[in-house]
Amino acid sequence: MHPRNKHQQGYDFARLCRVNPALTQHLRNNPHGDNTIDFSDRNAVVALNQALLASDYGVKLWQLPEPFLCPPVPGRADYIHALADLLADDNQGEIPTGKQIRCLDIGTGANLIYPLIGQAEYGWQFTGSDINPMAVSVAQTIAKANGLGIKIKQQKNQQAIFHGIIGAKESYHLTMCNPPFHESEQAAQAGTARKWRNLGKAQKSGQLNFGGHAPELWCPGGELAFIKSMVHESQDFADQVGWFTSLVSKKDNLPALKKALQAVKATKVKVIDMQQGQKVSRFIAWCF
Repeated sequence: MHPRNKHQQGYDFARLCRVNPALTQHLRNNPHGDNTIDFSDRNAVVALNQALLASDYGVKLWQLPEPFLCPPVPGRADYIHALADLLADDNQGEIPTGKQIRCLDIGTGANLIYPLIGQAEYGWQFTGSDINPMAVSVAQTIAKANGLGIKIKQQKNQQAIFHGIIGAKESYHLTMCNPPFHESEQAAQAGTARKWRNLGKAQKSGQLNFGGHAPELWCPGGELAFIKSMVHESQDFADQVGWFTSLVSKKDNLPALKKALQAVKATKVKVIDMQQGQKVSRFIAWCF
């Protein structure tokens, strides 16, 4: 994990259960006799996230109704810390902090996880956007309940990403995005089935990815089509955004994305790797 990630040493379940006693009922022993939870149990992961957000990020109230995606906090924190390093590279190695740093989270989701972590860690000012009105409502409730000045905007145009969200007089130091990965509901179902098989369990009826639904998990053309659309549209906001960034789940998509960025004449392109245990993830960043 990133060296500034608060979760490098794993989960202190004794401490977390004191913060959120509801987590206690989900504890079980792993083969080594240590405390853990069933990470395929959405209720257990929600309880863990509530404890982590409260203890490490000052988020006292966090509720996530079905069927919204329940994200793992440590991996999400890594993206935030890596973005901080990206900004530091343009600031003589010093991470810029405070409300003067404006960030836009595309597809922020009902969980609002990136703005919550980014604001707690660096004091950045966040705007989140989402196409789902229910997700917008839940995210607004979380922000308001915790007294956070996070602005949530609904994207009303299914064909747009930045248009309708970035106003004519608005500017951002960076944008971020965790795009939908799958190209169809059928592909998402197949991916979820593989996860359940790898866990040696029968898939729970109708459950996708242990939580999540369209447009969180799939869109026409999947991740590659979504990010290419983002690249194309970013040209129109070249003077209003410092760095555009997006997670890229599939490494094989990088050549096509770099080619798309050449076509729009991006002046800088970076691919930044992140690692959590055995898992390697990455995001692509570009500017004009």
